[in-house]
Amino acid sequence: MLGFASHMLIGGIFVLITTVATVPSAQASVPRDGLVNGSSLLPESIDDVVAQVGPGGVLVLGELHGNQAHHARQRQAIKALAASGRCTVSVGLEFLSWPNQDAVNEYFEGRLPEADFLKQVGWGSDPFDNYREQALFPQSTGGRLLALNAPRSLTGAISKKGIEGLSPEELSLMPPAFQLGSADYRERFEFIMGGHAPATVFERYFAAQSTWDDSMAWIAAEFLAKNPTHCLAIIVGDFHVQFGGGLPDRLQARGLQNVVTISQFDTDGFSETDIETELGPHPKYGPRGSAVWLSGTEVPPPAGEAP
Repeated sequence: MLGFASHMLIGGIFVLITTVATVPSAQASVPRDGLVNGSSLLPESIDDVVAQVGPGGVLVLGELHGNQAHHARQRQAIKALAASGRCTVSVGLEFLSWPNQDAVNEYFEGRLPEADFLKQVGWGSDPFDNYREQALFPQSTGGRLLALNAPRSLTGAISKKGIEGLSPEELSLMPPAFQLGSADYRERFEFIMGGHAPATVFERYFAAQSTWDDSMAWIAAEFLAKNPTHCLAIIVGDFHVQFGGGLPDRLQARGLQNVVTISQFDTDGFSETDIETELGPHPKYGPRGSAVWLSGTEVPPPAGEAP
């Protein structure tokens, strides 16, 4: 069985989990590349999607980690959101843990060299080149860069011993009024796990996954409560976005009702029937997102220089 760290990357690795019991669309031909409405599957512009986000709202941008088309479209979406002029755009990254916000602030404000920043926040194996422009974009809007996630030490401890086994210090890092993800989200998570984990192990893993989502929602809600003229673009693995079951549900539970989601799907290697199946909407879980961005075009990685 895969280790917990691998399962926490499910948004990037297991983006295509909805191939069972999905209703094909009524379209004569589905696109291989482009943005479509998550319910009607009709073509939609990114300007139309971001126009739904206002002050105090959230734009959740899914991704397959390392997919250059997805990263490029995140940049496009954030720029479109800023160009709409509806709110001050801030950006939140799944990869940054909220206790590291001071280091994030120092880097964002130019007081901490990037190499030192990445070391202090324990940046993982995904190249920061993929995220630098998104992270620093709010410098041009008067917005901020947010560290959203729970500390990996906390989610790792939950995966090993459950919430009931956490120390007082670890419990202090839990989001207040924490709740597990929904029954549908649990069902989809179990599908991804392949049914191989014993029940007790699965419950710990799902509690850790839920802590991941709820921590991001908690930090986002607190930030927007203090900055009501801002809107927040959150970059996160696509599983956390799909069908609203993970992060979007928790954002709404914490009072953020203006939540717009873009799920991203790489169509390369998939048949038209497979694409229809992936697009949904699913008969039980509903639309995959407010919009779905399909990518079938190879995009080169960024040059590696700050914008």
